[in-house]
Amino acid sequence: MRISALVRLLVAAVLIPIAVSAQVIDLTIHDVGLAIGDKPRMTGLRINFRDRALQQVTGVNLTIWQPYEPPTGRVNGLALGVPVTGAREINGAMLAALGGGVAHAITGIGIGGVGVGGGGDLKGIMIGGIGVGSGGRATGLTVGGVGAGSAGGLSGIQIGGVGVGSGGDVSGISIGGIGVGSAGRLSGIAIGGVGVGGGGDFRGIGIGGVGVGGAGNVTGLMIGGVGVGSGGTLEGLGIGGIGVGAPTVKGVMIGGFGAGAENAHAIVLAGGYFKIENNGRFDGGALAAVNNVKGAQHGLTIGLFNYARELHGAQIGLINVSDNGGSRRVIPLLSVR
Repeated sequence: MRISALVRLLVAAVLIPIAVSAQVIDLTIHDVGLAIGDKPRMTGLRINFRDRALQQVTGVNLTIWQPYEPPTGRVNGLALGVPVTGAREINGAMLAALGGGVAHAITGIGIGGVGVGGGGDLKGIMIGGIGVGSGGRATGLTVGGVGAGSAGGLSGIQIGGVGVGSGGDVSGISIGGIGVGSAGRLSGIAIGGVGVGGGGDFRGIGIGGVGVGGAGNVTGLMIGGVGVGSGGTLEGLGIGGIGVGAPTVKGVMIGGFGAGAENAHAIVLAGGYFKIENNGRFDGGALAAVNNVKGAQHGLTIGLFNYARELHGAQIGLINVSDNGGSRRVIPLLSVR
């Protein structure tokens, strides 16, 4: 008898939790009130270990663990994770001791001790102890202790302890402890401890501890501890601790050592060397120890040594060389042609 009773107790200990887990303690009236368990739809306070059948909760949805895959349902109000939570979509706020995520979108506030993530868009204020990531676009204030990133784009204010990056466009104010990068257009103010770079055009203000650059056109104020560069046109003011360069420059170039372009309509200040590439054109004024215009110069160069393949302006320096029409002229101090 004693053995039989013990067996019954063991069986009960196994089956009762299974039965309870499959049930809902429903204290709602017309689906309004309190429910403990996986009640699909309700308004009020819903407490569940892990969601599987969630359809919609208006109010507070408190969970212990992340939902089963794929996440379902919508929370309108507060999704509270002790320590983890999630849903398909959250409108309102998500607070989780460790972290939380959605399959689709979060609109409102998302705060995770470790991180916040979404398979779609994130709109509002998103803060992750380690990071914030989105498979869509993140809009608003996005802050990640290590990083903030998105596949679809970032707009607003983005701050990453290590970096900020996106597979799409980035606009607004972006600050990365190491860097800020974008596969698309970059616009606004971007500050990177090491560097700032864009796979497309960059328009605004860029400051990089080492460098600032863009694969496309770069327009605005760009300051790089080592250098500033563009794969297209650099327009505005570019300041590089060592150098500044782009195929086409319009504006002002200041390089600690050098500056260069294929074509430039600019004011150039370089501590050491300024160069215009073969068959290029320079319009403006340049001050450097050596000015090497391997194309047409329309303007003024000042340096210790000045060279122009075609001079249509003036050179001021110790040695001035020009080769107009194949006729070389070498004279000191001042050359005008």
